Amino acid sequence: MKTLTPEERIAQLIMIPVYSNRNQAHIDSISNIIKTYKVGGLIFFQGGPVRQAKMTNRYQAESKVPLMVTIDAEWGLAMRLDSTIRFPYQMALGGIEDEQLIYEMGAEIARQSKRLGIHVNFAPVVDINNNANNPVIGFRSFGEDKYNVTRKALAYMKGMQSEHVLANAKHFPGHGDTNVDSHADLPIINFSRIRLDSVELYPFRELMKNGLGSLMVAHMNIPVLDNTPNLASTLSERIVMDLLKKDLGYKGLVFTDALNMQGVAKFYEPGIVDVKALLAGNDVLLNTMDVKTTIEEIKKAIQNKEITQEEIDFRVRKLLAAKQWVGLDNYKPVELKNLIADLNNPYAQYLSRQLTEASLTLLRNKQSILPINRLDTLKVAALAIGAAKETAFQQGLARYTKVDTFFLKPTATITELLQLKEQLSKYNLIIAGVHQLQLKAGSGTGNFGITAEMNLFLKDLIRSKPTIVSVFGNVYSLAKIESLDKADAVIAAYQETPITQDLAAQLVFGGIGAKGKLPVAVSNAFKLEDGLKTPSGVRLAYSMPEAVGIKSQHLAGIDSLVAEAIREKATPGAQVLVAKDGKVIYQKSFGYHTYDNQTEVKNTDLYDLASVTKISTTMAAFMKLKGEGRFDVDNKLGSYLPMVQGTDLQNLKYRDILTHQARLFAWIPFWKETVKKSGKFKWRTFKDEPSKRFPIKVADNLYMHRKYHKKIYKAILEKPLNEKPGYVYSDLSFILAPLVIQNITNEDFQKYLDENFYEPLGATTLTFNPYLHYPLSRIVPTEFDPHFRKSLMHGTVNDEGAAMLGGVSGHAGLFGNANDVAKLMQMYLNDGEYGYRRYIADDVVEEFSKCQFCDQGNYRALGFDRPAKPGEQNSNAAPSAPKESFGHSGFTGTYTWIDPVNNLVYVFLSNRVNPSRDNPKLSKLNTRTNVLQVVYDAMEKSKQQ
Repeated sequence: MKTLTPEERIAQLIMIPVYSNRNQAHIDSISNIIKTYKVGGLIFFQGGPVRQAKMTNRYQAESKVPLMVTIDAEWGLAMRLDSTIRFPYQMALGGIEDEQLIYEMGAEIARQSKRLGIHVNFAPVVDINNNANNPVIGFRSFGEDKYNVTRKALAYMKGMQSEHVLANAKHFPGHGDTNVDSHADLPIINFSRIRLDSVELYPFRELMKNGLGSLMVAHMNIPVLDNTPNLASTLSERIVMDLLKKDLGYKGLVFTDALNMQGVAKFYEPGIVDVKALLAGNDVLLNTMDVKTTIEEIKKAIQNKEITQEEIDFRVRKLLAAKQWVGLDNYKPVELKNLIADLNNPYAQYLSRQLTEASLTLLRNKQSILPINRLDTLKVAALAIGAAKETAFQQGLARYTKVDTFFLKPTATITELLQLKEQLSKYNLIIAGVHQLQLKAGSGTGNFGITAEMNLFLKDLIRSKPTIVSVFGNVYSLAKIESLDKADAVIAAYQETPITQDLAAQLVFGGIGAKGKLPVAVSNAFKLEDGLKTPSGVRLAYSMPEAVGIKSQHLAGIDSLVAEAIREKATPGAQVLVAKDGKVIYQKSFGYHTYDNQTEVKNTDLYDLASVTKISTTMAAFMKLKGEGRFDVDNKLGSYLPMVQGTDLQNLKYRDILTHQARLFAWIPFWKETVKKSGKFKWRTFKDEPSKRFPIKVADNLYMHRKYHKKIYKAILEKPLNEKPGYVYSDLSFILAPLVIQNITNEDFQKYLDENFYEPLGATTLTFNPYLHYPLSRIVPTEFDPHFRKSLMHGTVNDEGAAMLGGVSGHAGLFGNANDVAKLMQMYLNDGEYGYRRYIADDVVEEFSKCQFCDQGNYRALGFDRPAKPGEQNSNAAPSAPKESFGHSGFTGTYTWIDPVNNLVYVFLSNRVNPSRDNPKLSKLNTRTNVLQVVYDAMEKSKQQ
């Protein structure tokens, strides 16, 4: 203080606007002002964090006294800066019941601010938004209830100030009930003093009692407090000095709102408006547009005895004390290294998810339609209203079951509307997202961009079909959608971000539950504090490692291991999924379909599951039938399959069969019996064109005789049993399994699986012969078969035996993506239950997944693989996988593992056989089990912290 001249003291109270997205001339002009006039601080507007950090470092180096750097970051730095994390709008936060989350958000925004060299965040907005037509506050407010607004604002303030970043309550004395934007004009507030005291001033008083560091005075004309015509509250001594500082006794820093806003700039020139604001009692002049004139005008005011030097000095001391409190007495430049990564840290990303999840508000749920039940009875259309391309909401819905996507553009013609109505007539459930709404009501109609056509169409839809509507936009827009309250379910999602859409989709299917409450009254149908609750964990949720106490960076080893496998040409690509505690915490696709690097692997692509088929088809059916008393592992094969009676196989016990110790031969290369010495196929085996006699597609341009499958079964029945007892892994019983299951159920094997498992699970990519249902661009090719089929296996099964059975078998032939495999495995982990439905009776999965003959050195469960020697490197399981865990691997490079001790499901899908099966690198690298070990290591690290 003692080093500052009188002019420099005045300059300390001035803050100038800075943009990090402007040209060098702007950057240099700010530098010139700082060096010439020694202003006290900066307010940053649009730009990017690295550019802002470089500018901050330059300006701090050029400044005599460290600069106080400020920003509007109401919903995080993303309000102003690219490449940063966006937290929900305050209106969404107003719907959250758990205020601790808002405290943590305040603390995290403060940490990010400090990391970027920012000392004051102009937040929270404590305006009580009791005017739905408010053009400037609206979604920026916590709501219309003064108590709720105060609780949320206190949490936000305390969180920020716990990290020594000044909070700033705005806009004093309350901007919530205006219909004029003070950026454009001067709003007039005609309230009584009693109303102001009881409503608008309430949150300010409560925050002041709790140590509010700063606040901002709004530009509003309030006749009951000061009836001077056209005088903004910012420039009113009665409001700033008398009401705020004297009556309310506020001692913190008082900032003006931006002095270039039309609410004040319309009436006074730059420099003049600043001195008026200072004389009114404000401590800091924000957005001074003419620093030279401002300093001169303030000096004149001192000479004219309108204000004393002592009063200026008092405010400067207050500002310097605040600078000291935020740490500027120990100033360090902003470190540029890892800046973007630090500002986008996983903890903050997860916190943003938690806040969004907690805000989602369910306003209608007729007959408890949510979470959606009985997926196998539904034909679902996902309609994006207001959008023209696939939305994150539609993608999120598609993770749970098959949905077909449709779009209703705001500009749709009557013909297009009629055509869409006709298309949707085939569906018995419509899930509609309302997108791309305007944030503000807008002038004129004030309908947030909802057109008459959109209203008409939705109204008709709601009347004619079960319809779920999620509105991604300003919550007040709900009042503008006709008949919305008649929909079967209504979700208020507050804003349109990928995270919001993702979580709304999870709410629909029960991955997460609804828990938000409406922070404003929208209409007679949707009232203040409306909000229904639904259960979570009904189906898989999709989240982050932080959701289960694991740090994202501790799973980085997965990416490295898969990258290594691709680099070493162990596989051209892969899908990896990890779920813990019913939450998918890692889901990623790597590489390409083949080594030509043409088609990138996506999460929705299908892989040939190879032997993972055994536990996804045969074992699913056997366990279900066991629970129904129709199958017993201590019965013999002959009792379930008449065709084996009279052969060596009839007395084989299923407990021995399923643990691969029934002395069955390992496998039979059936196709070799079809080839003549000349290399051509025998007459009644294959043809290159389909016909009535040769209808079974084995590969492109290869069709099998309709009765040839009988020879396959005959070959199995005639194959002698191994002489020696003991463990030999065999496919043969699993090839017969569909016949056993059909014999027990009198149902087609494939139909039985679809109806009893895949369709109700929503695991609709689990299918045989995927070429019949999916474009080849979504199916990952396996190997080029040079011997039998002489072509690339793409859309047809890799295993020769399964191919000769028309692609449908109990040992191989199933395709699917990691997401759908995980649903089935999660059902096993849940001991036979998933999504409100019991698929397999209690305790059956547990019984089947136990080691049956460990004492004899056979470590297999019934149909499932188990850790041969827990803790051993290079084994069939991750070293840390407990002995209770189980799963299976597949020849094509697939693997899935279930760990009931740690509540884990793991799926790894690859096509390591492309282009040739003679590639053992994936096994040599142990990629599949090493990836799972990364998860165990991460869990261990989280315990140690």
